[in-house]
Parts: sequence; structure tokens; C-alpha cells
Amino acid sequence: NSIDEALKHAIKMVEEGADIIDLGGESTRPGHSYVDADEELRRVIPVIKKLKEELDTPISVDTYKAKVADESLKLGVEMINDVWGLTKDKDMASVIAKHNAYVCIMHNQDDTEYDKDIMESIKEFLLESINIAIKAGVDKDKIVLDPGIGFGKTYEQNLEVLKTLGYPILLGTSRKSVIGNTLDLPPQERVEGTIATTVLGIRDGVDIVRVHDVEKNLRAAKMADAIYRG
Repeated sequence: NSIDEALKHAIKMVEEGADIIDLGGESTRPGHSYVDADEELRRVIPVIKKLKEELDTPISVDTYKAKVADESLKLGVEMINDVWGLTKDKDMASVIAKHNAYVCIMHNQDDTEYDKDIMESIKEFLLESINIAIKAGVDKDKIVLDPGIGFGKTYEQNLEVLKTLGYPILLGTSRKSVIGNTLDLPPQERVEGTIATTVLGIRDGVDIVRVHDVEKNLRAAKMADAIYRG
């Protein structure tokens, strides 16, 4: 909630080896409270400006609102991380294309019921989102996919979805309930569980891992890269 604290935290993550800083003005965890675009902008724009002044590290903004994306990209943000895969706001894809930005397309749905095989459902959703992006003019080489661990999936489904889907894959499991349910631990004590998913994700072809604890996960990621990818 403080620009200075946000900058301090971002600097720490960069010092620990983060390649991208992901910034959001609305919690997107299940059960979160909605934040309108103006409030979201009030929260993120000052932080973006400060980070751009002080850091050279690329910034990703976590939003599903085109207005927030547009204002963020005007300030030089490199990527939009859309947890609704370009489906919530019909203008999102064209905004990203206009700025020639990267986009992380995440699979999501409102409940955990699937009328077909879960992997087929996820692929169908993501292929539709990819089509939306490409039709709007988004560069296909700037698309990253996120299977959406913890969003519209039960605990068992979370484990099943750790697979590659054809485009570069971002894995976001850090401190999530899939780890807490397995280890019966609160969020702050889920570092080792997160590291396990980082290593297994890299083994299975994941390209980006989004984590809270950068240094420990980076060390594990480098080791996993050396073992599984030479």
C-alpha cells in the first residue's frame, strides 16, 4: 500500500534474481473483492512510475481491464498478465496489440465443474484466447500461457494441469492452496512446496515461474535447468 515499500520489495526481488516484476492493484485470488478500473489505476500507476524511474527490469501488470492495461502500457510496461485470458474485456487484446506488448493469457472459470476432460477444456479456452489475441494483432511470439493453477480447479485438478500446452508456459503456484492442502501449512511456510513445483514444472517444460521467494526458487530453477535441459 506504499510506493516506497513497493519499490523496496521490487529492488529486493531484482537483487535476488527476478527477471520480471509482476504488479497488480486488485487481488485475483478466489473470493477476492472487485476493484473498479479507476481505483486500480490509483493503486498501480504511481508504483509503475516509480519502478520505471528506479529499475531497468521489465514490468508485468496483472489486470483484466483494458483501461488499466492501456494506461500502464503508456508508461512503458512490457507485459499484461490477464487472469481471464482476454475474455473479460473485449478491448483488452486490441490495447495490447496497439502497444506491441507481451501478454500472459491465463485459463480461468467461475467454478470447478468441467463438462469434458479438464485438459481438453483448458486447451479449448486457451486456444480461443490465442485466437482473440492474434485476430486483434497481438504478435504470436509475444504470447505466454498460464494454466491457472488454483483458478476454477479443485485440488486434484491443480495437480493434473501441470503440463505444457504448446506456447511458452508460465507457472504460478507460489504459496497457493494446492501446496497448503498437501503440506497442511499456512502461506508463509510454503516455500519448499513451491520449490518442488518449480523443479517439476521446469522438468515438464515450463519457461517462467512466478514466485514470492525469488532467491530460493531461482537456485532450484538453475539446478533443474542444468539437470533436465543441460
